[in-house]
Amino acid sequence: MSARVGVFVCYCGLNIGTTVDVEAVAAALAKYPDVEVATTYKYMCSDPGQQLIRQKVEELKLDRFIVAACSPSLHLRTYRNLAGSLGLNPYKTEQANIREQCSWVHPSDKAEATAKAIDIVKATVEATRRNEPLTPGEAPITRRTLILGGGVAGMQAALDIAEGGYPVILVERERALGGNANRLSGTYMNFDAPHGLLDGMIGQVQGHANIQVLLGAELIEIGGYIGNFQARVEVKGDAAPETFTFDVGAVIVATGYETLPLERLPMYSEAGPDVIDGLTFESMLNPKGPTGGRVVRPSDGATPQHVVWVQCAGAREPAESTQGVGYCAKVCCMTTAKQSVQYKAQVPGGQATVFYIDIRSAGLGYDEVVQKAMSEHGVLYLRGKVSKIFAQDGKVVVWGADTLAGVAVEVHADLVVLQTPLIPRADVTEVARRLRLSQSADGFLAEAHVKLRPVETYTAGVFLAGTVQAPRDIPETLTQASAAAAKVLSLFAQPKLVLDPAIAQVDAQLCAGCGVCTKVCPYDARSIDEWAHVAVVNPALCQSCGACVVVCPNKASRLINARPDQVLAMLEAAMDSEWPR
Repeated sequence: MSARVGVFVCYCGLNIGTTVDVEAVAAALAKYPDVEVATTYKYMCSDPGQQLIRQKVEELKLDRFIVAACSPSLHLRTYRNLAGSLGLNPYKTEQANIREQCSWVHPSDKAEATAKAIDIVKATVEATRRNEPLTPGEAPITRRTLILGGGVAGMQAALDIAEGGYPVILVERERALGGNANRLSGTYMNFDAPHGLLDGMIGQVQGHANIQVLLGAELIEIGGYIGNFQARVEVKGDAAPETFTFDVGAVIVATGYETLPLERLPMYSEAGPDVIDGLTFESMLNPKGPTGGRVVRPSDGATPQHVVWVQCAGAREPAESTQGVGYCAKVCCMTTAKQSVQYKAQVPGGQATVFYIDIRSAGLGYDEVVQKAMSEHGVLYLRGKVSKIFAQDGKVVVWGADTLAGVAVEVHADLVVLQTPLIPRADVTEVARRLRLSQSADGFLAEAHVKLRPVETYTAGVFLAGTVQAPRDIPETLTQASAAAAKVLSLFAQPKLVLDPAIAQVDAQLCAGCGVCTKVCPYDARSIDEWAHVAVVNPALCQSCGACVVVCPNKASRLINARPDQVLAMLEAAMDSEWPR
């Protein structure tokens, strides 16, 4: 088993170099069998780092190499692309994780971390020496997109893809496009913006030749894989529902958000009808809303002379709380500044009071809006939490604190607005199940990687846009929607779909066709051939998770380039202080 291996050890700035003696790792591996060179660089993923690898591969005629650095999920694709550009088989390139699995977990013992790093890289050399050269497969691409959700995120993504020349199926559960933006009265920077912008966007979507809009519709089933999904959509009509089937190559999920129900905040909401949430107040300010744009008390229709806003109502709660959520709602600080200014414009003699914990107004020009609310419009900001809200003598009494003055505060208001957080829709778990998506701890749909793959999911070909992933405002939502659309356009620009060959395989001579592996595969990538009575793998769906390998009673399932002989050689190298024979 002859091989010419290069080992490139990365400092990763201070992430690895502070804990691991990187030079010692390289020196140890330089003496390892089949290793032609072992060297270091501060950031191996950078252009100079990759140039170093290129230089050594060409100079020493290496036929494979290893980069000891961060997690392979971050940069293995980078290094394999580099290997391919050098004429090497990319699947003989591996990445040894000495950051997340070594330096970060041994911050206080440099000697132990260095020894472990050496073992990890030795083990990776043994795996790489035994790697088979692989060739990616190919599959056709259906160049049509299914977008779930007709709010601003879904419409922006639809327009971007349609303008790219590809057809879009836009599925909206409600009877109108626009989503929650239909209830908004204005944006932070332009109070009159949403109606003209939203109406214009809806008009563009409905009039675009490449966009098919289905209202009152819902995805009921989807199968297939990236580039070749088959989706069944049910459209509720005046009579019986009608079902349509579409072949699509990509899916964008933009199903939006809900707000925390007031019932989960009894210490605030039981004060009566004059305690409302922020979205209800938005509807009041909206000229198309139920009050024609007038701010009124729900109890009697009178104009409120004193309105109190309570920030973080149910947000940023302790982990043990069952009433609210632990995260920041992100949009509430700016929404309150906007709403209070709009209220003062409508009721110039009215009093606007805001209880806040702290003000989070990050964004270009955002803090200026908050400061103008205070200085030019007389909005009173009190730093402190509200402990209780109750009705008394026709008023809504708010008990809170002014922590800057160090005093308790009692305010008698006509109307109280609770800025409740954005939360996942009630149906998001069902959407996740149908599309085989992960959810965050807070229940939102989770991206594949928060930094490197922020709009992708672990289900290839399915992308996220807008508040289905996390709380965000309209500018950020539109940006992310365009990013998701760009990913789809990039996919459709490929002549054919390239399939990763490093997947699971089945030894037909050992397989008994018991079907256990088909039940545990989280990607539905396995089935039983009804004629041969053995398990077969769909290469477009398999994600090489290894669940099938674990459960197979006959050891008929294996992962390509993670065979038992490779794993045993890796163990021997990692556990033996001497070089393995």
